[in-house]
Amino acid sequence: MTGLTTRQTLESVVPAALSPRPERWPLRQVLAQQAAHAGLPLHLPAHRRGLGRAFHWPRLPWSWDLPELPAVGGPLLTEGAVAESQSLVAAALGVDFSWYGVNGASGLLQAALLAVAGPGSRVLLPRHHHRSLLHGAVLAGFNPLLYSVPFDGCTGLWQPLPPKHLDRFLQQAAPVDLLVLLSPTYQGLASDLPSLVAIAHRHGVPVLVDEAHGGHFGFDASLPQAAIAAGADLVVQSLHKSLGALAQAAVLHAQGPRLDVQRLAQALEWLQTSSPSALLMLSAEQSLAQRLTARGHSQLKRLLRQAVELHQHLKQEGIPVLAVDDPLRLVLHTAPMGCSGVDADEWLLERNVIAECPELFSLTFCLGLGGSRGLARPLLRELRRLSRERGGEPLAPLVPPPLPAVAQLDIAPGQAWRSASREVPIAKAEDCIAARPICPYPPGIPLLLPGERLDAARLEWLQQQRLLWRGQIADTVTVLA
Repeated sequence: MTGLTTRQTLESVVPAALSPRPERWPLRQVLAQQAAHAGLPLHLPAHRRGLGRAFHWPRLPWSWDLPELPAVGGPLLTEGAVAESQSLVAAALGVDFSWYGVNGASGLLQAALLAVAGPGSRVLLPRHHHRSLLHGAVLAGFNPLLYSVPFDGCTGLWQPLPPKHLDRFLQQAAPVDLLVLLSPTYQGLASDLPSLVAIAHRHGVPVLVDEAHGGHFGFDASLPQAAIAAGADLVVQSLHKSLGALAQAAVLHAQGPRLDVQRLAQALEWLQTSSPSALLMLSAEQSLAQRLTARGHSQLKRLLRQAVELHQHLKQEGIPVLAVDDPLRLVLHTAPMGCSGVDADEWLLERNVIAECPELFSLTFCLGLGGSRGLARPLLRELRRLSRERGGEPLAPLVPPPLPAVAQLDIAPGQAWRSASREVPIAKAEDCIAARPICPYPPGIPLLLPGERLDAARLEWLQQQRLLWRGQIADTVTVLA
């Protein structure tokens, strides 16, 4: 519908079966039903349907939903409560600037890219990057240099980048305008950021860290060091993925002399709404403020201890769970059970056990800030049933993707995406150039990028992936016409 004509009324375009009463509109009904039948909500946002919310509403939030009034301000304004709040966060964390974002870590990652890179820029991007960074490359108009990280065929997961590899990559790709690192992964695997950042800076290269899943890192000695403390120039955190904020709330931190702050502010203005939600910014502020208090530290320590206990209990009971760097991510290793993470997720979802991220050989549960106490018995019961009903012989290790250590696409992804295209069967796409990505979501990691040439080995690997992802990947691929 593009709008009402003078002869139309709202009642004439709304289906007659749909009651005009607000409580009967579909989204409200679905959300109410979901709230009433939560089951075991082991998924993002990290507040787990309010169990770990950063703060309590004193009343319904409608009266707090304000525009950028002078007293309120906004992320890019120098006056008002938002500017003051961001300054407090920056000072507490020891960075030069912090900005709240209200369209998720995706929008802030893209703004960070646009602040540093443009057409012709040489940006080192990890192969297991989130699709938002691919979209950022399209917006900025550059052709990324893609580097590979180790792949574990037994777990089906990308592994942290070894520092010795990075030194070689930077030499091979020089000159480099920006290095993008991903740490931690969706599953809670963290890189040695202090070493990686130090290597990049020795080469004179600024570093952007996608720390979307690690906003709580650095707040407890048992957790990996945060990207900020490691010296990264730009750090993006999704505050609903690891702290107690509402969905879409995120923060971008900037520090050091390698950045043009004016360009960064301009890029943020390009990609952020001119009407930022005061409620989302409030949740960003409160989730960070909570972590900076003694009470917040004690809470996090307690939650981490509970998560470790849950992990140990499941392992003692014979449930295959992976060792990861973030205890708040519980990663079920489904391959030894004889089923894929995709199958396990489908089976558990039917029983109202809602995981966060299915992969081919694993299924990730987000424990978040809702606490793990009381989860052991019901979760163990369902996982045992899963093993009995969907299990079988252990799955053979996956074949790593046939990718070079560092490579550039044949055509910039933006150019490929905007070019004339056609659909062809995967089996007949050899030597074609992809025009669209293949990207199961979650986790949102592209298996194929626009501008990438499809050789025989790549096509064979994609065919295997298509079978394993069970219908999430079509039997055709979009290529340049």
